[in-house]
Amino acid sequence: MAHCVPPEPTAKVQSPESIPPSQVSVDQSMRPVLFEIFGEIWTVQSRLGQGVSASVYQVSSGRAATAAVKEFQADSQGGDYGYHKERAVLEDIQGHKNIVTLYGVFTNHNCVGVATRCLLLELLDVSVSELLVRRSSGAKGGRPQKGHSMWLVQHCARDILEALAFLHREGYVHADLKPRNILWSADDECFKLIDFGLSFKQGNQDVKYIQTDGYRAPEAELQNSLAQAGMEGDSGCTAAIDLWSLGVILLEMFSGIKLKDTVRSQEWKDNSVAIVNHIFASNGVTCPAIPVYHLRDLIKSMLLNNPKQRCTAEAALLSPFFSIPFAPHIEDLVLLPSPVLRLLNLIDDSHLHNEEEYEDILEDMKEECQKYGSVVSLLIPKENPGKGQVFVEYANSSDSKEAQRLLTGRTFDGRFPTQRDKGFLPSSMVMSFGS
Repeated sequence: MAHCVPPEPTAKVQSPESIPPSQVSVDQSMRPVLFEIFGEIWTVQSRLGQGVSASVYQVSSGRAATAAVKEFQADSQGGDYGYHKERAVLEDIQGHKNIVTLYGVFTNHNCVGVATRCLLLELLDVSVSELLVRRSSGAKGGRPQKGHSMWLVQHCARDILEALAFLHREGYVHADLKPRNILWSADDECFKLIDFGLSFKQGNQDVKYIQTDGYRAPEAELQNSLAQAGMEGDSGCTAAIDLWSLGVILLEMFSGIKLKDTVRSQEWKDNSVAIVNHIFASNGVTCPAIPVYHLRDLIKSMLLNNPKQRCTAEAALLSPFFSIPFAPHIEDLVLLPSPVLRLLNLIDDSHLHNEEEYEDILEDMKEECQKYGSVVSLLIPKENPGKGQVFVEYANSSDSKEAQRLLTGRTFDGRFPTQRDKGFLPSSMVMSFGS
């Protein structure tokens, strides 16, 4: 039985918030089957992530609505404190489109009578960490590492800077900005900031150890070292530590390379500017040089060692990098969950160059895909990128996800009707969000 506090009124739910996998203090098999939330039963569909003090689950209700539940462990390190901290911050900063939405809070009583504190949250999609892994996996077989498109880097940079500008105006420091804490919302088509467990009011830092290794600003590194030695620094960290973290994240997205070892090296400490210049010079980007230089200068302004000289989020948003419009590539649409689905292994190359067959295939594919949701448009490129793949745009990401679920692994053994009544095109249809 759950004792509930009513959530703020809201009408929509999107897709997954996750916690970074770290030390686990709870048996992975001991996950709840359901939660009773606000008088309604929500079924646990999967565990999205687990940390020392909390686990995150994807849940669905009888109305087919989906959300995320972040359950803080009652008997783990700092579970209750973490719940009260994150709840307080989220309740204070609600309403920004680039920050995860808190729907409500409740207490869950499990089958053995243990009470746990829970947050009911907006369910988001893929994280920047996952996007980096997908990009790295595409560089196997001796191919060089490839960063993300300028459109994707710009989109993420603008969205998170908007979130940070708002957060900092409200007097908060996030203090744990990293790729795992930036997630994509398919329905809102933007990146959102999550996980405020280490956040604090600027000038009133109540968390000793902040930021994650690899994304930790120099002043936070010093403060953490002093705290570990039982000493206190002269002053708490400021909002500038969030800009440092974002600078590293954007550099990783541009280069396609994880930079943890690089930013911890002596070479970085001696001359980080030279390393940033080398990364930009060696990355074979196919877009014009001017926006690349603007991005490089923006990242440099975030990675200055002196926090007082580092750019603010509001100043960063004025960078000329954001005045240049970019269009998404087909591979961007595949990487980011959206109303657009990609169908693989379906169209034979010979069908692309016969106009009558091509038009018939377009019509038949649209008719088939409309069985699973409202189709806005359908595209089958005749040339690369995306040659022979089918891109289906649904009215919303919910229809797109449902179509993915129903069509994954399905085999079509019928003929494609053509004017000349050619033979079968037996093939399998595999739905993908960027496999």
